[in-house]
Amino acid sequence: MDTTCLPLRALLLTVSGWVHREQQRAIDYLREENRVLREQLGSNRLRLTDDQRRRLAAKGTLLGRRLLGQLATIVTPDTIMRWHRRLIAAKWTYPQTVKSRTGVMLAIKRLVLRMATENATWGYSRIQGELEDLGHRVGPSTIARILKAEGIQPAPDRPTSWRTFLQSHWGQVAACDFFTSEVWTPRGLVTYYTLFVIDLKTRVVEIAGSTPNPDSAWMAQVARQLTDHIDGFLRQHRYLLCDRDSTFSARWRAMLKREGVHVVQTPYRAPNANAYAERFVRSIKSECLRRMMLFGERGLQRALREYVAHYNEERPHQGVGNRPLLRMREPQPTGATKVRAMERLGGLLRTYKRSA
Repeated sequence: MDTTCLPLRALLLTVSGWVHREQQRAIDYLREENRVLREQLGSNRLRLTDDQRRRLAAKGTLLGRRLLGQLATIVTPDTIMRWHRRLIAAKWTYPQTVKSRTGVMLAIKRLVLRMATENATWGYSRIQGELEDLGHRVGPSTIARILKAEGIQPAPDRPTSWRTFLQSHWGQVAACDFFTSEVWTPRGLVTYYTLFVIDLKTRVVEIAGSTPNPDSAWMAQVARQLTDHIDGFLRQHRYLLCDRDSTFSARWRAMLKREGVHVVQTPYRAPNANAYAERFVRSIKSECLRRMMLFGERGLQRALREYVAHYNEERPHQGVGNRPLLRMREPQPTGATKVRAMERLGGLLRTYKRSA
């Protein structure tokens, strides 16, 4: 044995022993620090992320169960090994693409509800047949369950919707309603009641009259004007929708019925049953009346006359293809670049045209 190597070997053993002791002191310190942190947490459970579990499992697997038992203080060695097995299983598990039917079932539900509400006489089998034509195979029990969950009755007891009723009588149905306006008079502010009628097919509106006192005599005069055989607004209509206001009295309804106009009163608290009339009230108030101070009955009549002319002849309506009601779109002059504004009520109402 070479005696010259002995001092070098002794030096190596001394250094390796010193390094081992330093590493052991660092490990002991880290273990104690982990115990202190655990004592601070008390009974609260550590919530680790998947990335933290992955890192601990990768390091802990290299040490083995025996050494982990001596070092691990945050979690048990069994937990770390379980994370390791789970990572191995995830590596060899290939993702499977499963087509979700949530969107398909939602589309089928919407179709079932639409068909049931739009067709009062359709039963489960008829709806099933229509769905099959659209490529959806659904059993009658599924259709019944969908309708029952939405509170829709079976076909014999299902009522006809207002939309279906109105559209089936399109061209023969008009609606009427009142709206109020505050007018300055020598007596101060006076509330005027304006009665209007609207054709539900064309959306054309006519003001029947305005008065601060819509009594029975005034309503009778309005009924005669509306049913005049020459220029009455209701001369070609068979139905008139109105709410259950006491102003639309039984006498007034009887007068219209004698002229061939049947009055249909909407249900209580059902503004959507007379939605077109309600929409006109909103339009005339927001676009005109709320932006003006009305002085005297003449001022009110002028504002109503100008707005109705603008509404029927100039204003585009989204419900009829975004075009005016009584005027076809005029061809614009070729090469014209100047645009001029057509004004009503001092510019409160405007429409635009190209100059020739």
